[in-house]
Amino acid sequence: MEGNVSAPDLLLVSLGSTAGLQASDEAFAALLRSGGATVEIARAAPQRQVRTLALTDLLWARASAAAARSSIAAAKPRAIVYSTTTAALLWPQPGAIRFDASSAENRSGPDGIWQRPLERRRLAEAPLLIPTSAAALAASPAAGAEAVVVPIPVAASCAARPPAGRDIAAITYASDPQKKGLDRVLAAWQRARRDDERLLVAGLDPSRLASPGPGVELVGKLEPERYRDLLGRSKLFLCAPLREDYGIAQLEALADGCQLVTSEAAGGYEALALARELDRRLVGGDLSGAIRTALDDPRPDYAARAGELLEPYSFAAVQEIISDHLIARLLK
Repeated sequence: MEGNVSAPDLLLVSLGSTAGLQASDEAFAALLRSGGATVEIARAAPQRQVRTLALTDLLWARASAAAARSSIAAAKPRAIVYSTTTAALLWPQPGAIRFDASSAENRSGPDGIWQRPLERRRLAEAPLLIPTSAAALAASPAAGAEAVVVPIPVAASCAARPPAGRDIAAITYASDPQKKGLDRVLAAWQRARRDDERLLVAGLDPSRLASPGPGVELVGKLEPERYRDLLGRSKLFLCAPLREDYGIAQLEALADGCQLVTSEAAGGYEALALARELDRRLVGGDLSGAIRTALDDPRPDYAARAGELLEPYSFAAVQEIISDHLIARLLK
């Protein structure tokens, strides 16, 4: 827990099971503070790798509950926000729940055998829900509950270059190769690429992909600044998920001027509707054809239009929601 001599307005219980979740929680806490709230963060302790999602969730839920219990006793916050439904499953005290997807959506069958029924109870008991998208709320078991939708903000990096200055054909982010459809991405790239074109694969330990194929470069796990620099040099961002909970990597790619080539996907995939509006030719089952379209016949105004469509996801827009609506609802 971050130290504070007086009782904070809010305690944010951070699951933090991935680097992306950690960064999202830090950004959310910063926006709450900018809105005038005092915020402590209770961080779940890191957990070991286990074989099943059901056991993984149990370990992280227990760690989140332990962190929350200790911080509640020490800080005595006015209100609590659990970041992800997993963090709330074994809560020691009710609080608001921030989530980009529910177990009802992404833990089907045995993977969610104990999480789904408990999640329904927690969502019903929460005084407020904070989904990151309207789609996430609509697909959850608490679609009609009291909620404030607060998107994950995204901004262009200073590394973004104009189309003519981009020297990398394509980039993908594959921290979870199966979820991100890396096998489909690589197959489409091999069908579509020309000899001088390369695809960068970021977010993946190179040892997990021994033979990526010609025209593919594994750049591994990168610091955010280095990763955004590569986005700013890339002509397109390529991905092929079958389901996407939110898709912050795709929104960052759009913010940095990449064209988004993507499969259709279930879930609260925020960038999907934007990609369709920007260039419908780049969305669908024919990934190799979409790659060639993006590289050979790009829309000249793609990046400028993407910037306009991303305005609701800007830090200023999200800050307004938090300052004018969310904090008052949390502390009432």
